[in-house]
Amino acid sequence: MSTAAGISFSVNGTAASAAVDPIRRLSDVLRDDLGLTGTKVGCEAGDCGACTVLLDGEQVCSCMVPVGQVAGREVTTVEGLAKNGSLDAIQRAFHDHGAAQCGICTPGMLMAATDLFAHNKTPNEQEMMDAMGGVLCRCTGYRKIIAALKDVVKPNGAESVDAPEKGRAVGARVRGRGGVALVTGREIFSADYAPDDALWLRAVRSPHHSATFTLGAFDALHEKYPGLVRVLTAADVPGINGYGVYPDVKDQPVLADGEVRFRGEAVVALVGDYETVFAIRDEDVPIAYAPSEPLLDMDAALARGAHRIHPDKPGNIMCRGYCEKGDQEAAFTECDVVVEDGFETGYVEHGYLEPDAGWARRVGDRLEIHGATQAPYTNLEALRHVIGVEADRIRIVPTAIGGGFGGKLDLNFQPLVGVAAWLLGRPVRTVFNRHEVMAATGKRHPSRITAKFGCTRDGKLRAVRFHGDFKTGAYVAFGRTVTDRVPIHCTGPYFCPHVKATTTAVYSNEMPATAFRGFGTPQMALAHEALMDAMAEELGMDPLEFRYVNALRKGDLTVTEQRLEASAGLDQCLDGLRPHWKEWRKESEDFNARHDGTPRRGTGIGCMWYGCGNTSMANPSTIHIRLRRDGSVTVYSGAVDMGQGPNTTIMQMAADGLGIEMSRLELVNGDTDLTADAGKSSASRVCYVSGNAVKLAGEDLRSQIRRLANVGAAAEIEFGDATLMVRDGAARREIDLGALAADDDGVVLTGEGTFSPPTTMPENERGKGVPYATYAFAAQIAEVEVDVELGTVRVLRIAAAHDVGKAINPVIVEGQIHGGIAQGLGMALMEEYLPGVTEDLHNYLMPTFGDVPEITSIIVEDPEPSGPWGAKGIGEPALIPTLPAIFGGIYHATGVRMKTAPATPDRVRRAILDLGGVRTEPSGGRQADGGG
Repeated sequence: MSTAAGISFSVNGTAASAAVDPIRRLSDVLRDDLGLTGTKVGCEAGDCGACTVLLDGEQVCSCMVPVGQVAGREVTTVEGLAKNGSLDAIQRAFHDHGAAQCGICTPGMLMAATDLFAHNKTPNEQEMMDAMGGVLCRCTGYRKIIAALKDVVKPNGAESVDAPEKGRAVGARVRGRGGVALVTGREIFSADYAPDDALWLRAVRSPHHSATFTLGAFDALHEKYPGLVRVLTAADVPGINGYGVYPDVKDQPVLADGEVRFRGEAVVALVGDYETVFAIRDEDVPIAYAPSEPLLDMDAALARGAHRIHPDKPGNIMCRGYCEKGDQEAAFTECDVVVEDGFETGYVEHGYLEPDAGWARRVGDRLEIHGATQAPYTNLEALRHVIGVEADRIRIVPTAIGGGFGGKLDLNFQPLVGVAAWLLGRPVRTVFNRHEVMAATGKRHPSRITAKFGCTRDGKLRAVRFHGDFKTGAYVAFGRTVTDRVPIHCTGPYFCPHVKATTTAVYSNEMPATAFRGFGTPQMALAHEALMDAMAEELGMDPLEFRYVNALRKGDLTVTEQRLEASAGLDQCLDGLRPHWKEWRKESEDFNARHDGTPRRGTGIGCMWYGCGNTSMANPSTIHIRLRRDGSVTVYSGAVDMGQGPNTTIMQMAADGLGIEMSRLELVNGDTDLTADAGKSSASRVCYVSGNAVKLAGEDLRSQIRRLANVGAAAEIEFGDATLMVRDGAARREIDLGALAADDDGVVLTGEGTFSPPTTMPENERGKGVPYATYAFAAQIAEVEVDVELGTVRVLRIAAAHDVGKAINPVIVEGQIHGGIAQGLGMALMEEYLPGVTEDLHNYLMPTFGDVPEITSIIVEDPEPSGPWGAKGIGEPALIPTLPAIFGGIYHATGVRMKTAPATPDRVRRAILDLGGVRTEPSGGRQADGGG
C-alpha cells in the first residue's frame, strides 16, 4: 500500500510540496491541495484533455499522472500564463476571437497551445490541429480556436472591443464578459469550490434496467466505515420523493423506492468523508435486487400485453402530440409526386465536459444549492416540494456552467445534496464521475419517424402526413415538449396547405430522455429534408431551387394556421447560399468525373425553422436595472450563461436600452435571492425574451429619471459619479444622487422589464393557434467525401446562412453557428449512446479538431418587430440543418439515401452494398441557374 510522502516540485515557477500518496492524480493535488482549480477535470481517463498542463514544458493529461512522477520537475498550469496581470499572446487571441465559450475546456486548450508554440512559432493549420487534438471542446466547434491560433502566428483582425461607443453596443463585436476569468482559470465552476467542512455524497446506482429491491440494515456498514455519516434512502426525503421539469409532474424519485426503472437510477446515497464514501463498494451496500425483463425499445414497450413501466398509467405511451391543417388525404390525390419513407435516430449524449456537480448547505430554516444549472427557478420550484418547504426557503446560486445544451435543465445532483444538507445541517457536496454522467443523466430522444410528402408538377408542396415516435425513457422529463414541438415544425420551413402530424412519447426502461438543442426538431429535420430532396429529384428540379419555391414567407400560414407577419428569412438564407451551392455541386461532380471509384464527393443542403421560446404557453422573463447613490448601475439578470453568451449580449442590450456606456454596467446573474425569474436558458429564448426584458428595464429607468427631472421623452441623460446630467434642448439639470432616498443597498431607482412572447394555447383539437411569437430560419450546405470501400464520411466544408433577426454580437452568433454545426456533425456521423457500451468519452465519439471543417457563416438579419432591436434566437437553429445537409451530401456522392443516424461507416458501407454499388451519374436534377 502506498503511503503519504512529501513530494516537492515546482508549479508556475514557485516551489511546492505535497504530503500525499504518490499515486494520487496530479490533477487532484493541483486542485485540492494547492488550490489551482484552473485545471479542470472532465473524465479522469485522459479522454477529454480538459486537465492538460505542462510537465517540463510538454503537455500531459494531469488526471493520468501520479503526483509521485513529478518530484523535482516543473509543472505549468493556466494560472502561470499571465505575467504581471497581463494576458499572454495566446490568452489575448482566445479572448479576442471568442474562442472560450463555456470555458471548461479553455485551460486545457491554452496549455496545449502553449506547448505548440514553444516548439513551433509558425505552425500551419494542420500542425495546429495535430497539437490541439488531445483536448475536446463541445461548445465552439473549434473554428474560433483555430482562428485565435492563427492570430498568434499573424494578426488576422478579430476587431473585437471591450467598450463599444455609447449607443452602439448592440451589433458590436464585443469581447465576452467574463472572458478574462475564463482564459486565466479564475472562473469558478461547479466542482471548483465547496466549504471546507463539506461532507461528500456518492449515489449508489442500480446495475439493472428494471428491478424491485429491498434494503438491509446499514449498521454493519457504519461499523466498518466510521467515516460514514449517513446512508440516505427514499424514506429520508422530507417532502415529496419526486420531481420533474413541469410543475404538475413529480414522477422521478430522488432515491428509488422499492423499484428501479433504469440502469443508473440512484437507490441510496452515502454521505461522509471523501475517503470513506469512495472506499465503499456498491456490493458492500445491502441492496437485494430482483431483476425483471426490461423494455428497451419502443416496439417492446408498445406491444400488446407489455408490462406497464408505471402501473398507475394506462400504458407505456406517456403523451401524444397533434396538429392538422386542411385535408391532407384529399390533397394527396391531387399531387403529381408523392414520396414516403421512414427514418430513425438513437440516443445522443450532451457531452458537456463539466460533470454534474454542486453543493448544498442549510442556513437556519433555508436551504442553499450551489452548482451548475440552466434553470434556477425551475430548480427552486422542484426542490421546495422535495424538501417540503415554501419557495422563499430555497435559494439557488448558479456557478459558471461548463456546457449544458439542455442537459442541465434537469435536476441531477440538486435533490441529493439538498436532502442531505437539510437533514444533516452540514454542507454536502458531490461531483458525478464521467460514468455517472453518461449512465444516469438525460439524452436526446431516440426517434422513429414515418413521413409522406406530396407536391404538384410545378414544384409546390401540397400535402404532408407525419408521425413520430420518441422514446422518453423511464420518466416524463421533457417528453411533452418534444411531442408538442415536433408536429408544429413537421413540414420544415416550407408552406404546405394540407398537413396532419402526430407524435407519441413512449416510456422505456432507460435513462430519461431530455432537452438537447432542438427538442426533437433535429430528428424531424432528417425526415423532411430527405423527402424534399426526393421530390426535387422526381421533378428534375435543383434541391435549393425547390426549397426556394416552397419557403415560408411573410403572409404565409403555418401548420397551426399562424400567419407569419414578419421575419421569415429562409429565402434570404437560400439566396446567400446560392453561389456556394452552384460552385460546390459542380466541383463535387467534376471530382467524381475525374476519379473512378473511391473516394466520391457530394454536396447536400438542409433547411430548418425553429420557434423561439416555450411552446404555446406564457414564457416571461423579468430583469431589473438598479441605480445607486454612487452612480453605479447594476443589471440583475436571472438568465444564466452556459457559454451561449447572454452575460455579454444582455449587457449590450442593457447599455443601449438605458443609454449608458457598457463599461459602466455591472452584472448580478442567476442567484434566486437577488434576481427575478428570467426563465430557463433554453429553447433559443434568452436573446429574444430576456433581451426584451432588459431593454424594457432600461427604458423604464430612463423614464423614471426623466420624470424626476421633469423633462420630456427626448431628453438626454448622462450618467456620472453620484450625479446625473439631464439635457432637454438647451436646458440642463443635474441630479445629485446622494440627495435621493435610498434603500439599505444604496439603490435610489430601479428599472423593471418583463416580457412574455404573445403566444396562445391551441384553440381547437387541430392545434390551431400561435405557439411561438417568432421563428428562426436557416439553410446550410455541406460538401462531403465518402470512401465507398470503407464507408467513412469526411465533411470537407460547410456554409451556413442563419436568419437571426439582428446579430446583437456577431462574434457570439458565429460561435453558436460553429458549435451547433459541430454537434450536428457528430449526430450525423458518429454520436450514438449505447447503454452499457458508450459510457465514457473513450468509447463515445464526439467531433475533434480534425472532424470539423472550414465553416462559412452568413448572418441574415430579417428583423423581428417584437424582438429587441429585431433579434431572435440562434442556439438551437445552428444544429438542426447540419445532419440533413451531410446526409444530402452522401446521397449526391453515392446515390445512397441514409435513413438512420448516425451514418457510421458500417451503415454507409452496408447501404452501398445493398444498392449494388454507388451511382455514377450526377443526382438531384439540373444545377441551379442563379434564378429564383
